[in-house]
Amino acid sequence: MNWKVQLFELNYDETEARAVEEVVRGGWLAMGEKTRAFEERFAALLGPGCQAIAVSSGTAALHMALLALGVGPGDEVILPGLTFIADANVVRMVGARPVLADCASFDDWNIDPADVERKITARTRALIAVHYAGYPCDMEALEAVCAARRVAIIEDAAHAIGATYKGRPCGAFGEVGCFSFFANKNLSVGEGGMYVSRSEELARRGRHLRSHGMSTLTLDRHQGRAISYDVLAPGLNYRIDEIRAALGLVQLDRLKQANAARRKLTLRYRELLAGAAGLRVPFLGLEDREPSYHIFPVLLGEKLDRTRTIQALRERGIQTSIHYPAIQQFTAYKSLELGATPIANAISERELTLPLFPTMSADQVELVVRSLKEALA
Repeated sequence: MNWKVQLFELNYDETEARAVEEVVRGGWLAMGEKTRAFEERFAALLGPGCQAIAVSSGTAALHMALLALGVGPGDEVILPGLTFIADANVVRMVGARPVLADCASFDDWNIDPADVERKITARTRALIAVHYAGYPCDMEALEAVCAARRVAIIEDAAHAIGATYKGRPCGAFGEVGCFSFFANKNLSVGEGGMYVSRSEELARRGRHLRSHGMSTLTLDRHQGRAISYDVLAPGLNYRIDEIRAALGLVQLDRLKQANAARRKLTLRYRELLAGAAGLRVPFLGLEDREPSYHIFPVLLGEKLDRTRTIQALRERGIQTSIHYPAIQQFTAYKSLELGATPIANAISERELTLPLFPTMSADQVELVVRSLKEALA
């Protein structure tokens, strides 16, 4: 397709190209000094006491979090009814049962603390709290519920790098925070992620899980700091590489400015869509939260045909997406009893994601809105 406005475009320039070239010319591609620098700077973003462990994807970080917390067969993990399938997949991969909690409302699509409390049982070991679209969850209420029932919190902050809740960075609330650096994320390296914890023990387990449970890294042996290695616990290969770490360092430099650009574009969208018939814009009026504005989702009216709307926008050169199909409709999950989530299911059927990226222009926002209004008419 020759899109007039794509759903997402990278904000890369020659700085990223030079960073990659530096790694290639340096001759060390495996996890090394760039990775360490990336981890240190990322941890600083989340505040004192945080330890950051760079990994191959956000999904890897989620899997590691469950393993580090000892979640397994017979356990239950609560997660949002409106989220990407990775959250449910990792729960099943460790042998536990996913339990879905509903959205708070049609205006706040994040997980409802009251429904989380209703769905906690004696088998509940963890909650995966997702900051949907980069808008922080009500972490104060979730912390209170989970602390009272001794349920661990895993933050899925894949959408929320740079977002804060009451002044605290998203990803630094729970036992483990998990970030994604997939191609369309606010900090993009193609594939990559970060496992973050304030717990020394959980950070230690994360490092072992990331790299085969080995006591020393290949870089340590290459630089003469070690001759051999021990295997301290069974582990995986969820390592990041130096090219992606180098890209991550450049993208960290851009993050504050890029998120500010996303905010400005979001406010323009809201202004132009105010009062538009057949549309509802969520996440208005959350004064105690600073989002990262990862995507711009809208809710179509009940009588509108989403497929026809998407096609009409496509014909006008506007790329859109859906975040997300209901988990219950996937073949792998249809036979499971996951819990009732009527609001999340309704949102899944009517949600539409409009283009949003830091280098997007005000003219492009106006073109998207004009095209959407034509499509709805």
